[in-house]
Amino acid sequence: MDMFPLWNSLRISLISTSLAFFLGIFLAGFVMGLPRAAKGISDALLTMPMALPPTVVGYFILVTVSPKSAIGGYLRDTFGMVITMRWQASIIAVTIVAFPLMYRTARGAFESLDKNLVDAGKTLGLSNAYIFFRIVIPNSRQGMLAGAVLAFARGLGEYGATSMVSGYIAGRTATVSTSVAYYWQINQDDMAFRWVMVNLALSLAVMILMNMFERKR
Repeated sequence: MDMFPLWNSLRISLISTSLAFFLGIFLAGFVMGLPRAAKGISDALLTMPMALPPTVVGYFILVTVSPKSAIGGYLRDTFGMVITMRWQASIIAVTIVAFPLMYRTARGAFESLDKNLVDAGKTLGLSNAYIFFRIVIPNSRQGMLAGAVLAFARGLGEYGATSMVSGYIAGRTATVSTSVAYYWQINQDDMAFRWVMVNLALSLAVMILMNMFERKR
């Protein structure tokens, strides 16, 4: 049994979760300081990938960076770089799909923070940046870690967007989820079942980790 799909899924999810983690924290902090109307619009835009079907997300990525697009064509002609049908394309897809989970969880953690801590910092004349990095983030770390776990779990199970931008190429772009679909399509039910069990084991491990964070909170 070739374990490349497992390794590939793990590295894609780890890289994507790291990107979603920092983007989610930064944008959650930024949106919190916006006026109510702007905050509502920003929330809608930033969480839209959560409501869209993954295949639609994959479609927008293809329209943006495929060799037929303006950006993708420029990268190909200028640098000889083709993003689609590479495992790196899955990083873009998984980051976009997992980002709303990280963003919403981080925002929830920030908003549930005791406002007296922030007010005390302002009374002492501390800058907003100091308050955010030294007061808000340390006191919201459990919520942010929970968001990271959710984003990682979402990345491991992603299929729709990654199958569109990276496809299934054995030893190059295959992931656990795309392997299940591939082996099912070619009637190798035993291999499909093995990858289903791998996916179940990963999901169970992530949920146990999630429950550990919840108990600590």
